[in-house]
Amino acid sequence: MARLMARSSADLPTGRGRRGGRRPRPRLLRWMRSVAGQVFALQVVVVLLLVLAAVLALVLESHRDSTAEARDRSVAVAQTFANSPGIVAAMQSPDPTAILQPRAQAARVASGVDFIVVINPDGIRYTHPLTDRIGKKFVGTYEPALNGQVVTQQLTGTIGPLVQAVVPIYNPANGQIIGAVSAGITISRVNGVVDHQLPLVFGTAAGALALATTGTALASRRVLRQTRGLGPAEMTRMYEHHDAVLHAVREGVLIIGGDGVLLLANDEARRLLRLPADAEGRAVTDLGLDDEAAELLASGRGVSDRVLLTGDRLLVVNIRTTDRNGGPPGSVATLRDSTELHAVSDTAQAARRGLKLLYDATVAVGTTLDVTRTAEELAQVAVPRFADYVTVDLAEVVLRGEEPAPSSGAPMRRVAFSGVRARSPFYPVGELITIRPATPQAWSLETGRAVLDSDLASSTDWLAQDPERAGRLLEFGVHSVVRVPLRARGVLLGIAKFWRSDASERFDQDDLSLAEELVARAAVCVDNARRYTREHAMAMTLQRSLLPHGLPEQNALEVAHRYRAAQAGVSGDWFDVIPLPGARVALVVGDVVGHGLHAAATMGRLRTAVHNFSTLDLPPDELLGHLDDLVNRLDQDQTAPGGADAVTGASCLYAIYDPVSRICTMARAGHPPPALVHPDGTVEFADVPAGPPLGLGGLPFFAADLEVPEGSRLVLYTDGLVEDRERDIDEGLELLRQALESSGPGPEETCEAVLAALLPDHPTDDVALLVARTRVLAADRIAEWDVPSDPAAVSDARAAVSRQLALWGLEEMAFVTELILSELITNAIRYATEPIRVRLLHDRSLICEVSDSSSTSPHLRYAATMDEGGRGLFLVAQFAERWGTRYTATGKVIWAEQALIGE
Repeated sequence: MARLMARSSADLPTGRGRRGGRRPRPRLLRWMRSVAGQVFALQVVVVLLLVLAAVLALVLESHRDSTAEARDRSVAVAQTFANSPGIVAAMQSPDPTAILQPRAQAARVASGVDFIVVINPDGIRYTHPLTDRIGKKFVGTYEPALNGQVVTQQLTGTIGPLVQAVVPIYNPANGQIIGAVSAGITISRVNGVVDHQLPLVFGTAAGALALATTGTALASRRVLRQTRGLGPAEMTRMYEHHDAVLHAVREGVLIIGGDGVLLLANDEARRLLRLPADAEGRAVTDLGLDDEAAELLASGRGVSDRVLLTGDRLLVVNIRTTDRNGGPPGSVATLRDSTELHAVSDTAQAARRGLKLLYDATVAVGTTLDVTRTAEELAQVAVPRFADYVTVDLAEVVLRGEEPAPSSGAPMRRVAFSGVRARSPFYPVGELITIRPATPQAWSLETGRAVLDSDLASSTDWLAQDPERAGRLLEFGVHSVVRVPLRARGVLLGIAKFWRSDASERFDQDDLSLAEELVARAAVCVDNARRYTREHAMAMTLQRSLLPHGLPEQNALEVAHRYRAAQAGVSGDWFDVIPLPGARVALVVGDVVGHGLHAAATMGRLRTAVHNFSTLDLPPDELLGHLDDLVNRLDQDQTAPGGADAVTGASCLYAIYDPVSRICTMARAGHPPPALVHPDGTVEFADVPAGPPLGLGGLPFFAADLEVPEGSRLVLYTDGLVEDRERDIDEGLELLRQALESSGPGPEETCEAVLAALLPDHPTDDVALLVARTRVLAADRIAEWDVPSDPAAVSDARAAVSRQLALWGLEEMAFVTELILSELITNAIRYATEPIRVRLLHDRSLICEVSDSSSTSPHLRYAATMDEGGRGLFLVAQFAERWGTRYTATGKVIWAEQALIGE
């Protein structure tokens, strides 16, 4: 535009060369004949007239307002003084002048009036600037003021023309008028203020004129530079040439104002954008352009070679702003028709959409480790951006986490479907599909290559799979399909099919490549989910195999249990109920920190160790000590070079309940305390000393004895029940207390109530819960005797045992029981010290116990043929089902169990 304007002005003849070589005119005369000179002269005259008019109006207005100003000021001063505090009291005082004269003089000086006069109802002055006039009659009209009116007068007094105001003075007690106040000011005093301002006014006017003249000169100079000193005729000719060139070029030109209004459009711009005839003067957004084109042109921001698709034309747009270098706000846009690049633009757009689809699929597919959900995400991300319908079929074994055989004949299960319409003739989700040989699906699965079928109506191979359903698909409007096998890490998982129908474009080779890339990414996610499913199933199988499948039979406790696995995977929680000698029962709850196979395997090892240690009949604190040593050894083995991961932490609670004494002995290693529910429903958490978690080593464990009433419930649990990310353990223990208080008396009811109150919807940790209601062995099923340390006492003990067995109806067991007890008593008399005590327990089996104060344990040995002794314990082992030794605080107990006969 600038180049065009410069060229046009250069081609015009200048004033110096016109009129046949006449003598050049003076420079000032040439300047005054230019547009800039004429504009300058006109603006100077206008500014001068405006300044003179403003000064004259100010002077006239000041003189006109002087009287009004004097009137307003006198009224304001008089009213203020008439309503001032104390004036009523002064008027009613014996000497009002003495009080009011100083006040009036001070108010007169402060307010700038010439006088303030206070008069009584008779018009006699109480105050006056001249003291000799006090007590004389007031000069002026004051009677209306005594009737409640405000009187203003303009008169000429001894001090010159003035304006005075008379206002009444009211007694607020009764509302009566007790006098009046007159205030006056000379007009010359008011005019003096204005006169003082006139030099400032004239100075300001002169400065404004100088500033306006300077600004006009600068503006005229700029106009002179822009017009190059041309006159109106030359300017008209130049713009005529400019307009001709503007409409002749084969490039669209638009001039848009800063407010988004189209100022100018040449013929080519009108043709390219199909602008209406009245486009100029209208907003760009109201011209019916495409949204993108209207937004770009109205934005006013500069762009270079921006490709814009409007209708069926591809335009290259350049926009430059016009407000640079002090120009007016707005922009100039040029348009070039590049419709031949339309095909390239379509390709670029398709590539961009494909890349966007692949990016979105990377984010949206594989958000979970669920095979079915991953297939559903693949189907959903492709509809409707890439296909109208998507189906995903996976091999049946993939859903179980297994690896399918490399064969196309494996049955497929439809696991995902997504489409623009819900009702369609496709196989429903969950349908088991057998791929028939010699079909495109079978070929794709056998070769692992994608298949494009762009015209299903003319294709016949795919009909062999299901002719009836294929016909319904054609009637439904499906016209093309892309079949892509899901293959990851060399494993063929299934097949994904992309369908288009109705007015959608048919698939082409570019779509085939995009589908292969999309499915390749999704297949990795599906395979990851399959592997996770397999590992999870293996871990769950291992965990279930390591947990108890049933509870042993015993009479000491009525037990119920619950186990809930974490949603994230298997963990290391476990529980156990272990019968012990003497009708006692051990309760165990433990927890291995972590998830996965390692935690489950460690749990199995610790559970086996607890079983082994319990056969030694150790107290709970000693058993935990041995278990702690075992965990330390496991850590040392697993942290050695080539070993597995170390045990990151484990906790355990071990309790032994004796139904004879009703004593429950407990010890815990880093485990939450057990709860005890009394028969009356009250709940307490047992005060069991808190030992360190297993594996720390070197720290002792302590046991606590708790006397448990019959019918009480012992509640053992893991920390997953009372603690999670949303609540701490104190809050969980309080919820557990409330659930136990409101639960039923049975262990099964207790388990259900506790899980309903505390188990979250999506547990992050395994939960093991063990509830045991205590029973007591009846006193008539217990027999005890003290035996003196004399071999002759053995016969008396045998006789007593026979009588007791007869009372219990176990006469058939008398001979064997006498033999066992005689051997055990004889050993105690021979090798141990007193006191020696015999106890019979009639429970699920017959239990014989002989206790003494010695800590020496007998050992089973096999006597030689010629030996006379050494066969006692051998006989006990032969006749008893089980036998063993249990150490106590005062010695030991040798026990033997027999199965009941004759009951």
